[in-house]
Amino acid sequence: MKLGDPTLDQLRIFIAVADHGSFGEAARAMGRAVSAISYGIAQLEAALALTLFAREGSRRPVLTPAGEGLLAEARAVADRADALLAKARSLHAGLESALTLVIDVMVPGDVTAHVLGEFRRFFPTCALTLRIEGLGAVAACLIEGGADLAIGGPVIGDNPALERQAVGEIDLIPVAAPAHPLARAGAAPGESRRHLQLVLTDRSPLTEGREFSVLSPLTWRLGDLGAKHALLREGLGWGNMPRAMVAGDLASGALVELDLPEKPGAHYRLSALWRRDTRLGPAASWLVDAFRAGLGG
Repeated sequence: MKLGDPTLDQLRIFIAVADHGSFGEAARAMGRAVSAISYGIAQLEAALALTLFAREGSRRPVLTPAGEGLLAEARAVADRADALLAKARSLHAGLESALTLVIDVMVPGDVTAHVLGEFRRFFPTCALTLRIEGLGAVAACLIEGGADLAIGGPVIGDNPALERQAVGEIDLIPVAAPAHPLARAGAAPGESRRHLQLVLTDRSPLTEGREFSVLSPLTWRLGDLGAKHALLREGLGWGNMPRAMVAGDLASGALVELDLPEKPGAHYRLSALWRRDTRLGPAASWLVDAFRAGLGG
């Protein structure tokens, strides 16, 4: 059987009817006549040689098993087309004259330095403002309108105001100074709770009250990862750190990786984030691709 080629418009009509539950509601949402919606569905069904909606015995169209199976594919095609059109519009609009980027403090400094060095070479006329924040404060900068693009971690989940695109991940590992009691081999279960844990605190109300890999009731809350690093080296507690940031300390023996039964380390997934009501321009799109390449995503 030879199938026809469905058009993008037919797929959008299909999605609209499925989302709104009726031809009439889909017509109103798309600013079309009901007859145009009905014709579009009929043409799509003819092209695919499948019935997508069961219409008999019900006042509202109901997806058939074939329709349910194809809906996700139709959405994927429409989303890719939207992304292509958005990028084309950004290119027509021209390069951004200014861009504010906020980066999670967990992103390795050498990756950030390399990407921004290349950015200056490729986009010398784009004025870049850089902010470094931690945890939920990264997303807060976007939501409050203080940034155009962010490279941030997973701590706020899927905020409905933001688009998210994975760019890589980093390893967080528990460390302490070699003289710390937890540095001894074979720490017993629960022993980590008896020692001071140094914790990076979230200055954003987005995640107020939430804890991230906190095991001990004895904590010092720090707003700066560099300060946490210095206190760990002084032996004042234990805590999770990005492996890349403490690689030199592990090699020299200034810090040791802890073998704790609770395994508090984690893969800290990083994503490019931007507001859903905005479109990325050429420079911002380049940054997303560059950080993905630098972080191995």
